[in-house]
Amino acid sequence: MPTASSTVTSRRLLSLLSLLQIRRDWPGTLLAQRLEVSERTVRRDIDRLRELGYPVQAVKGPEGGYRLEAGRELPPLLFDDDQAVALAVALRIAVGTGAGIEEAAARALATVRQVLPARLRQRVDALAVTAAESAGRGGDPQADTAVLLTLSAAVRSAEEVRFDYRAAGPDDGESRPARRVQPHHLVARGGRWYLIGWDAAHQDWRIYRADRITPRIPNGPRFTPRRVPGGDVAAFLSARFKGSDSVDAWPCRAEVILDLPAAQVAPFAADGIVEEIGPARTKLVTGSWSWPALAATLARFDTEIEIISPDALRDAFAALSRRAARAAGAAGATAAE
Repeated sequence: MPTASSTVTSRRLLSLLSLLQIRRDWPGTLLAQRLEVSERTVRRDIDRLRELGYPVQAVKGPEGGYRLEAGRELPPLLFDDDQAVALAVALRIAVGTGAGIEEAAARALATVRQVLPARLRQRVDALAVTAAESAGRGGDPQADTAVLLTLSAAVRSAEEVRFDYRAAGPDDGESRPARRVQPHHLVARGGRWYLIGWDAAHQDWRIYRADRITPRIPNGPRFTPRRVPGGDVAAFLSARFKGSDSVDAWPCRAEVILDLPAAQVAPFAADGIVEEIGPARTKLVTGSWSWPALAATLARFDTEIEIISPDALRDAFAALSRRAARAAGAAGATAAE
């Protein structure tokens, strides 16, 4: 039966191992502060880890310290409670990343869950996480794992990449020169992977879908990384998808009132602002990349729409109604024949 003292020591060893895994070099004084023990206790705990087979090396220098080396034969990995739960949750949502690792993630999750203590298994099972593909993308191709690893390595090494890029439309069979891009970020968004890179030839940022990339070997020369406009990668990507070069905002924004309860509007408002103004009246501030696109999006709510502002949206609805009337007339004429 373990004593309270041995339990505390085991937990401290686990915490020490976790710290050594997240940072290359640890001064002994800093480890002692983080673990709230003396430096002498840290030295004893390091010796215990070595006895268990963990290759902890002493680091020479003014402060001295320790480093967990990568050994040829890695002892069993140890995780604290939070790390184990985080790993299980990450594996559950891996199916939605579009990286082509769904089956491997499912097998890894089953393995991790099997070795979890009962108390942690209950926490993981109680967290109802359902990983689902983005709507409308069930048949879309996924990025090849090897391609993602190649691009990621080029990002870390700051090496120019050369690749063939498949266009969105049908292949016309025409041969095109390889793209030459300085890769800066590999980003997952909405079940797809995107490469954000600087195109030196056009002196501009470009965004490429990873599932359309076929890398060429070898890589090009090294380059000096630069910051994306605004400095926030997620905001930059979101802004580009909205048709903006820098500001993460739709170029066309409007304010309307819909004859629907707010509860029915909110699930389909995306990044719009929903405000309930009555039992069946809702104010919605939303946007799109063009006024016709915004009018068509609002028409999908299938209810009466009162436009507060701007007049450009009224003009778009008028043009849309004329186009719809012509389409209905053509359909009616065909049916009459």
